[in-house]
Amino acid sequence: MSRPTHVASGPYAPPVPTRELTAVSADGARLHVEVHGPADDPAAPVVVLAHGWTCSTAFWAAQIRDLAADHRVVVYDQRGHGRSPASPACSTDALADDLEAVLAATLAPGERAVVAGHSMGGMTVLAAAGRPRFQEHAAAVLLCSTGSSRLVAESTVVPIRAGRLRTWLTRNVLGSRAPLGPVTPLARRILKYATMGAGSAPHMVEACARIVHACPRRVRHSWSQVLAALDLEHGVRELRVPTAVLVGTADRLTPPVHARALAAALPLCVGLTELPGLGHMTPVEAPDAVTRRIRELVTAHAVSDTAKNTDEAGIREGA
Repeated sequence: MSRPTHVASGPYAPPVPTRELTAVSADGARLHVEVHGPADDPAAPVVVLAHGWTCSTAFWAAQIRDLAADHRVVVYDQRGHGRSPASPACSTDALADDLEAVLAATLAPGERAVVAGHSMGGMTVLAAAGRPRFQEHAAAVLLCSTGSSRLVAESTVVPIRAGRLRTWLTRNVLGSRAPLGPVTPLARRILKYATMGAGSAPHMVEACARIVHACPRRVRHSWSQVLAALDLEHGVRELRVPTAVLVGTADRLTPPVHARALAAALPLCVGLTELPGLGHMTPVEAPDAVTRRIRELVTAHAVSDTAKNTDEAGIREGA
């Protein structure tokens, strides 16, 4: 299990949760879950955030801090990341099982939420799209910097022409077993090149580097193999809730070609946002834009559900 390592101050320092719990997945994997915001207010809309490969709940610090003022915000560490123990089961089915377990542990029957996933978190949403529990609880979805297939072939981390050589090199770079080591100036430069836009501020790079370098290399490698073989085209077709797509135009890990393909194939796409000059780490690089899109989805698709659930609860209590 990786040790949570993150910045201790500033906008990317993780807020203190209202509540912490452990969700147990279908195969027994234990997942660290946090609830932020007004946990006892049934009228507060719910947002569920799923982070990406090599990250943790700390990745969503800026969104949590903003949304928790008037939303119940649920975040969790993917298995092997943050404070969730590693598991030998690494697959898209495991990701879907884990999300279902988190939804079951934090939402009441019939309660609906906006679910936002970044990178592998977005792939988690696609993997779970056809699952009954996800369909019960998802009011709308935000897919940030993600894709459904051909991740290695489309990546531009290796700056050469697309083809077999680039694909081979990319697979070996992203799937490397080498330790990342301490966060040094060189490490920051490498991470910024691979995952962030050229204009990313130093404090953004530092926040991301601290999180990514905390991920154990065995976990990083295991999930890289899953992502290299990813095929979730069926999940795109099964995601039948209003879904917004967001990407940075300078994203090297999941370039805009993925976002455009998702927007074209989703049954209920409600908009594609391309953020000029930004890289893969959009929730950190453009926290206001990502949070604003989540709030828009809540207002359009989740607030009425929350009010309905609250009214029904009041009727049951009165009865």
